Order: sequence, then structure tokens, then C-alpha cells
Amino acid sequence: MTGTLPPVDVAPPEVEEDAAPATPEFEAASLRQERRRGLLMALPAYGYLVLFFALPLLIVVVYSFATRNRFGGTDLSGWNIDSYRRLGEPLVRDILFRSVALAVITTVICLVVAYPFAYYMATRSEAVRNLMLVFVMIPFWTNFLVRNFAWRVILGTDGPLSQVTEAVGIGETRLLFTQTAVVLGLVYGFLPFMVLPLYADIERIDGRLLEASRDLYATGAQSFRHVLLPLSMPGVIAGSILVFIPSLGAYVTPEILGGAKTTLLGGYIVTQFLTARNWPFGASLSFVLMAVMLTATIVYFRKGGRTL
Repeated sequence: MTGTLPPVDVAPPEVEEDAAPATPEFEAASLRQERRRGLLMALPAYGYLVLFFALPLLIVVVYSFATRNRFGGTDLSGWNIDSYRRLGEPLVRDILFRSVALAVITTVICLVVAYPFAYYMATRSEAVRNLMLVFVMIPFWTNFLVRNFAWRVILGTDGPLSQVTEAVGIGETRLLFTQTAVVLGLVYGFLPFMVLPLYADIERIDGRLLEASRDLYATGAQSFRHVLLPLSMPGVIAGSILVFIPSLGAYVTPEILGGAKTTLLGGYIVTQFLTARNWPFGASLSFVLMAVMLTATIVYFRKGGRTL
């Protein structure tokens, strides 16, 4: 005997009511809430920037308009622009031109050396790329001051470089305390800052674009000029900025490898604060240097953003 199951009452699924359409007022309120949340999350970073960047910069600006008294102190009551008038002196111009020239030379050498290295690294297998990245980062494992003293030993007349040149009959080398030694030290110190942005940019380039250019009978130089270089230009710009700006205000490397023969802007500013005790003039030099570097950075980035 077969029985039939009693019918089971199945309640129909509840139909959710349609949500009310978002109104402009609701969207504006949601946007304000997101902004407040973002502001709260960024408050520690803003506080850090104000405390360690904005306030010191404000102090430098205030001291740049102060007056140096006859006892070597600083008088904040008598504001004037005498320190800024001194920026046109021949000695300051010579130091500025020398600093800019060495910074440009350093940037160009770093770019010429780093670009093929970054391209080679970006086109290798993942294991090789990781190993080469470790080699690039190894100098950061040692203190910057120690690395400069190591170069002082290498470039000295009794250092390993001079011993090698004497062994092959060239004679001892006298590179220490010259502009060449300063450039070598700056290139060594800031080369990773050029390699890393270039590598990150070249790695994202689709290699099929270069293959397509070669299929269209472009030479290697044409493929580089019309395909690879334009696509990697953001990395070139970023690396150039990261090398040029610290090279322009470098202090440690010129002092250790250049000696008293090579006075650059960074060392001249330190001299005004610690030796000459002319804080207003040193502050004016510091502020102008920061303003020039900030302006160049903004213009550089905007130009790169429009042309790329």
C-alpha cells in the first residue's frame, strides 16, 4: 500500500523591497564621511610632517631674515634681507655653479650606467632578478659614512688602486681630494636610486612591443628610441630627481673625498652655521636651496606627466 505524503506548506520567498535610490544629498554625506575617515587615518603622518618638516623649515625661514650681531649671535628683532643680497656674491655663485655641475655629471653617469643594467635585470628570469636586486641593495646594509671612508682608502696613494697601477707600470694614482673622487663617490652612493626606478618601470613594459618593432624592420637603436625609451621615461625622470637633488646638497662625500679643494653648497652651508657662526646667511642659503629643488621637482613631474 502506497501512501501519499501530506502536502507541505512552503512559504513563498520574501521579496526584499527595492532600496531607495541614492540622492545627491546621500552621496555628498557619504563622501564627507569617507573624507573624515581618511583625514583621521592620515593624522599621524600629517603630525609627523608638521613637527619634523614644516616647523624646522619655518625656523629656517625666520632665521634667514634675522641679523647677525658683532658677537656672532643672531638678533631676531631686526628683520632684513641682507643675507639674501649676499647670494649674488662671486664666491657663492662659483660654489653654486660647481655644485650644479657635479650634480648634473653625477646624474648623467648614473643614468648611463644604470639604464643598461636595469634593462638586463628586467629581462632575466625571476631568480636572477631577485639575486641582482640583492646586489643592488647590498650597499644600503652599510653606513653611508663608512662607505665613503672605504672609498678614501681605495683612492688613496697607498690604497689598492694605486698599488695595482704601480704594479702594471702606470705609477701611483692621485685621485683622492679631487673632483673626480667626489664624482666617483656620489655615483657609487646614489646609483641604486637610479637603478630601482628604472628597473620597476622597464619590468612593466610588454616585451611584445619591442618584438613588434623589430618585425616592422626597426633597428635596435630605433626600437630603443621610439619604443623602450618613451615607455621608460617616468623611471628616467624619477631616477634623475632622486640622484640630482641629494647630489646638489651633498655634504659627507665632498668633505671626505674632496677635502678642502672641493667646496660644494652643502659644505659651505655647514661652514656658515658651525664655523662662521653666520646663521642668517646659512639659513638663507638653505631656504633657497630647498625652494629651488622643490620647484624643479614640481616642474619636472608636471612636465613628465604631460608628455608621457
